[in-house]
Amino acid sequence: MSTPTSTQIRLARRPVGEPADSDFTTETVGLPELGDGDVLLRTIYLSLDPYMRGRMSDAKSYAAPVEIGAVMEGATVCEVVESRAESRPVGTFVLAYTGWQTHAVVPGRHTRRLDPATAPISTSVGVLGMPGFTAYAGLLQIGRPQEGETVVVAAAAGPVGSAVGQIARAKGARAVGIAGGPEKVRLLREEFGFDEALDHRSPDFAAELKAATPDGVDVYFENVAGTVGEAVMRRMNTYGRIPVCGLVADYNATEARDGAEPGPVLLRRILTKSLTVRGFIQDEFLADHSADFQRDMSGWVADGTVKYREDVVDGLENALEAFRGLLTGRNVGKLLVQVSEDPTR
Repeated sequence: MSTPTSTQIRLARRPVGEPADSDFTTETVGLPELGDGDVLLRTIYLSLDPYMRGRMSDAKSYAAPVEIGAVMEGATVCEVVESRAESRPVGTFVLAYTGWQTHAVVPGRHTRRLDPATAPISTSVGVLGMPGFTAYAGLLQIGRPQEGETVVVAAAAGPVGSAVGQIARAKGARAVGIAGGPEKVRLLREEFGFDEALDHRSPDFAAELKAATPDGVDVYFENVAGTVGEAVMRRMNTYGRIPVCGLVADYNATEARDGAEPGPVLLRRILTKSLTVRGFIQDEFLADHSADFQRDMSGWVADGTVKYREDVVDGLENALEAFRGLLTGRNVGKLLVQVSEDPTR
């Protein structure tokens, strides 16, 4: 077999504000020969997720940044096209973490085998993967919604937010979703089954939020922060719970936002309402709750309790533009880049 190559998107410099084309390079490189236990993977889908913006920065965080000159990180759905791993024969579909590239050589043990007969392979990076687990663990372990309580989630048309609202309803809570634009609001109501859906771009957003939460807010699943988060915080009930999953409104920020509430105001609200606010990274719950998630979410998807959407962009060359759109709310549902043909569809 000829020496395999991979087209890769590499980080060239740390972005300031919105990532620019000049912050990345595209290179085609030769890959190493397979050693014992290795597999050559062909990327079918690349998952694009908000956390990637943090990996582009060298600011201290919960994970190491992508090194300058390295391939951008990311979860991938791949097909094994050459193998020296007995458990991963050619033709196997796997979940891997090979990043923004067309092919990769990795140890077979670093992949998870997928069964296309059980669920579409793309769901392994969506509703049945990290985004779905983030919603499940953050809501149920930190938010702990009770029957009849009100759960509010921002970025509700995304893969995490849409799952949060539907899980909340499955647990007997009211689900109020916040998204950007009338089409997303319509989807929240008509497709994802939210009890209420609000457009944060509305000039009357604060009043509409108050009307949608007449009994206040018991659980706020925080994905965005910014003005939306501040508005919901004002509606929190005593003993409310706030799982903090993301702060996407500020990921490209280079300076403080005008009009942002000062820290003492936020802390006073937390104190006087006896709020529980906890940031989390989904993998801290994996060991204890992964099996429960796979059982519950697979069942909910199968019986229609949880619906999902995928926003698929064709071509690795379009990954960066799609990622920019992700941070400004252009996508609906789980954002994927289809890097090559999916033979299961």
